[in-house]
Amino acid sequence: MSRWNKTRIGAITPFFSSDWKLRLMKIVRIFAHRVELPLVEGSYKWSGGKSVSVFDSTIVGVETDTGLIGYGEVCPLGPFYLPAYADGVRAGLKELGPHLLGSDPRQLAVINHRMDAALKGHPYVKSGIDIACWDLLGQSTGLPVCMLMGGRFGESIRLYRAISQELPEVMAKKVAGYRSEGYTRFQLKVGGDPDTDIERIRAVRSMLQPTERLVADANTGWTQHEAMRVVRAVRDLDVYIEQPCLNYEECLAVRRHTDHPFVLDENIDSLEMLMRAKADLAMDVVNLKISKLGGLTKTKQIRDLCVSMGIAMTLEDSWGGDITTAAIAHLAQSTPEEFRFTSTDFNSYVTVSTADGAPQRVHGFMTASHAPGLGIVPKQQVLGARLVEIV
Repeated sequence: MSRWNKTRIGAITPFFSSDWKLRLMKIVRIFAHRVELPLVEGSYKWSGGKSVSVFDSTIVGVETDTGLIGYGEVCPLGPFYLPAYADGVRAGLKELGPHLLGSDPRQLAVINHRMDAALKGHPYVKSGIDIACWDLLGQSTGLPVCMLMGGRFGESIRLYRAISQELPEVMAKKVAGYRSEGYTRFQLKVGGDPDTDIERIRAVRSMLQPTERLVADANTGWTQHEAMRVVRAVRDLDVYIEQPCLNYEECLAVRRHTDHPFVLDENIDSLEMLMRAKADLAMDVVNLKISKLGGLTKTKQIRDLCVSMGIAMTLEDSWGGDITTAAIAHLAQSTPEEFRFTSTDFNSYVTVSTADGAPQRVHGFMTASHAPGLGIVPKQQVLGARLVEIV
């Protein structure tokens, strides 16, 4: 029997009896570990001079009275990207945890309702708990999360590679290297000096084949007039423009003055903003980050609506390691391929592995696990001591 079977299957065997649906499962403990995730390339740079070299990730565990434990992960992209920060995750768990003890983690709508009632806002805090509850639902039913989220579309998930902001020639060289590894989607970090950004876009696009996709992601870094200059200067190129400006109205103005395919990310942080952007025809693709929206449950809701409205998606999170990558893979694999613009494998960006069984990149693609739940087994020796424990 495999290590996965020993550690996971054995624990869930009792639930495969005819009365498993009638049994109540209760949360008896919520805990969290802090894990540092250094970057393979040393640092990651994007608009406004922002950079990170070591990510502070929180691994969340939800333990039940059956002995099953589900896991989730929350890893903000530093405290200066979205309204989220690593210590805030751990502090928020202490606030939320007592309200969830005794709840059945498989009742995902109930869990999310209780979290929203107990803590207004702070969706990133709730994300790790929600992911862990999906993991528990999968373990208790013997099904992979992607099957519970709608089914498995396709054999694999196409990945993009984010290219950290550097000099144009350096970024072009990195793209050449990642192309040799099988990537055909590239997210170029721009949002700096517009003249340099124009050079970056031109240098990279000149290397790519017509079938390969390039996204110029400004991460809110341009002012409106700078964004207008850039889109005019690269009008002749096949490039997607992602989140050029800080606020929605500025992005919409740029959108209305360019015929480039347009992606919104940071502004789409709720169902209400998605509906507003759809009504305004503000984007062709939307970037859905799991922790930005509060977990898999709410991201799935928005994902399903995007499918109904014909909007393609990048399905990912802010950052993370093996557990985040597993959650992304299940969300993406359960999305119809024609609406799955791309996803990412964050565990290939970092030097530390936190779990066995996580998806691994193969020639620019990954596949969600066929094992129950997320299909991961955390490496306890890597996770270390628990920093948060609610009982």
